[in-house]
Amino acid sequence: MAKQTWAGGNMLYPLPAVMVSCANAAGEKDIVTVAWAGTVCTNPPMLSISLRPERHSYHIVRESDEFVVNLVTARLQRACDWCGVRSGRDFDKWAECRLTPAPATTLELAPAIEESPVSIECRVRDVLELGSHHLFLADVTAVQVEDALLDERGRLDLARAGLTAYSHGEYFELGRRIGSFGYSVRKRPAKGGRR
Repeated sequence: MAKQTWAGGNMLYPLPAVMVSCANAAGEKDIVTVAWAGTVCTNPPMLSISLRPERHSYHIVRESDEFVVNLVTARLQRACDWCGVRSGRDFDKWAECRLTPAPATTLELAPAIEESPVSIECRVRDVLELGSHHLFLADVTAVQVEDALLDERGRLDLARAGLTAYSHGEYFELGRRIGSFGYSVRKRPAKGGRR
């Protein structure tokens, strides 16, 4: 297979495009779309988001040290894109996108987005000023999950949510399941054996 070599750049795709909701003590609240987001640690549960200091939401998160990562569904994708290309300096994104701020259970200021099926409450642990973006390293303090995403045994079934992903300037709805964690090494039952 022939390949080309390009200069270094960010080509780690697909990514979750999430809606980060935030607020500060001065009463400012905003929603910013972030594709530079990811899991950092399981124990303690941590994640990160990266924001440009020029973004309106940057100073809100920096002042409050808290935010909520709201997962995006196909139904929320238009609002997600809109919140990524419009500034909270010029628009009330909550009103423009008809989104509802919902109380976080462990944070003082940042609201969750009621319409999101999963909202991850975060408290900033550290900020790394890396260059064009600053990385907010955060502890996950709580996760709000829509009841409809739980199966009959009470386990989370995210496939029910219709989540979306961002890949090199485009959005895609996640689709067909092709395996589950560990399926490549799972023992198969012997022929004629019990399943």
